[in-house]
Amino acid sequence: MMKLEGALFPWRFRVVLGLLGIMVVAIAWRIIDLQVVDRDFLKGQGDARSLRHIPIPAHRGLITDRNGEPLAVSTPVTTLWANAKEMQLEKGKWPALAAALGQDPKALTERLEAQANKEFIYLVRGLTPEQGQAVLDLKVPGVYGIEEFRRFYPAGEVTAHMVGFTDIDDHGREGIELAYDEWLAGVPGKRQVIKDRRGRLIKDVQVTKNAKAGKPLALSIDLRLQYLANRELRNAIIENGAKAGSLVIMDVKTGEILAMVNQPTFNPNNRRNLQPAMMRNRAMIDVFEPGSTMKAISMSAAIETGRWKPTDTVEVYPGSLQIGKYTIKDVSKTEGPVLDLTGILINSSNVGMSKIAFDIGGETIYRLAQKIGLGQDTGLGFPGERVGNLPNYREWRKAETATLSYGYGVSVTAIQLVHAFSALANNGRLAPLTLIKTDKAPQTTQVLPEAVAKTMQTMLQQVIEAPRGVFRAQVPAYHVGGKSGTARKTSVGTKGYAVNSYRSLFAGFGPMSDPRYAIVVVIDEPSKAGYYGGLVSAPVFSRVMSGTLRLMNVTPDNLPPTQQANATPVVPLKANGGRG
Repeated sequence: MMKLEGALFPWRFRVVLGLLGIMVVAIAWRIIDLQVVDRDFLKGQGDARSLRHIPIPAHRGLITDRNGEPLAVSTPVTTLWANAKEMQLEKGKWPALAAALGQDPKALTERLEAQANKEFIYLVRGLTPEQGQAVLDLKVPGVYGIEEFRRFYPAGEVTAHMVGFTDIDDHGREGIELAYDEWLAGVPGKRQVIKDRRGRLIKDVQVTKNAKAGKPLALSIDLRLQYLANRELRNAIIENGAKAGSLVIMDVKTGEILAMVNQPTFNPNNRRNLQPAMMRNRAMIDVFEPGSTMKAISMSAAIETGRWKPTDTVEVYPGSLQIGKYTIKDVSKTEGPVLDLTGILINSSNVGMSKIAFDIGGETIYRLAQKIGLGQDTGLGFPGERVGNLPNYREWRKAETATLSYGYGVSVTAIQLVHAFSALANNGRLAPLTLIKTDKAPQTTQVLPEAVAKTMQTMLQQVIEAPRGVFRAQVPAYHVGGKSGTARKTSVGTKGYAVNSYRSLFAGFGPMSDPRYAIVVVIDEPSKAGYYGGLVSAPVFSRVMSGTLRLMNVTPDNLPPTQQANATPVVPLKANGGRG
């Protein structure tokens, strides 16, 4: 009979029993350690497998006009996503899911099968909460929802270029939305929840971090004026068969932009068929030669020198001036062989303006143009805004001096041009431009002597109201001043100017009793009734200025005497209605 192994080797048996005993003690101690001493470890491991943090979306700040009218608001939407791995378990529910999403069942099936190994894919974004809940109610395994916010623009295309828009992730991509993205963007919060291994919500534990909404922003624009400007500009584009256009209204006292519109425009709420050209804020991005509107600046420089006064005369006969190989011509016949300074503006005489410029020098005009902001950064910080070009020469030859004086060889934007005219309207003081509503008087800069500015106001009023003035710019019941301009467009890709391609301009302000509003109208390539600024852009200025003064409750300063209230109005002569 054989003896047991343990009896033959008693020491081995005891070693095995000792090791087993040590293991039992170690396991028992580990259990006590995990359950009593270091219980946070198991709790952390359990939480890591079931406790999740879900982001709480934060809506962007509200954008309003100066009167509190909403221009951009955030609305709640539902985004549906899927765990494609989990969805492979119940393919029979895919057709119903496709129908609820409004997608092609075959395309959805191919997509889910192609991404079968992915645990996160977007199904659709930006559904209304009702639409999203309808899909979630199908209880398709692997389909989940996320709460998000989407931007909506109540004014649509009317404010599109200024307000801009956000992308699908609610980040600013154009306009004010981009320029003030950090200010408008909210800070997402966090919510702690418990989910099972399939990702289903078991318990909503607590909010660990509250969402912080973006800060609101009140713009300087008045939505009433924005609608008015947009309507009149759109009608002018259609009536004149023009390619594009811009219009800006500015408060000369505060520097606030009250309206800024462009055509063509786009609907920021539906950008499916959006063309890039429609997104351009032309008032800030398109640069152009200001043409005869520049004569108001050049004339101001001449009067500021003290060498010229409004009653001084210049010989403009025979309507042309030879400078080397260049010939300066007046567009149309003037009143006579000699014009005073006001007459040069009324008749828009290139010859007369050039002779004055030769006397004062191109550097004098350049310095004033620079002071009033032409070719300079406006300080608005608007995305994509261009500075333009104001040339300066070591030696101002006659050709460069002459062309600068009547608005060629220099490029500006519509926003710069309205800013420059605001200095003339505001008695020589220049207020910094702003797109944000301001409640306090800004710090203005005296860029032109007050006496010179007031003299120019009188002269520019005559440009519109004189018998040969731009009568189409007149505003019933109000005195206004301004200057028309017509500029040939430079050709793209080659030197020189394009054939039969013009911009029609008008820049003015009113009412003359106390100038408050400046307006610039730019019509690009009119092709029907003509192309002169006094013919195309002046009527738009008249209608917009008339509406602006009435909407802002400005007291009329050009009412007829009571005894003449019922008299038949006199129709002005059409002498210079179309000259720029």
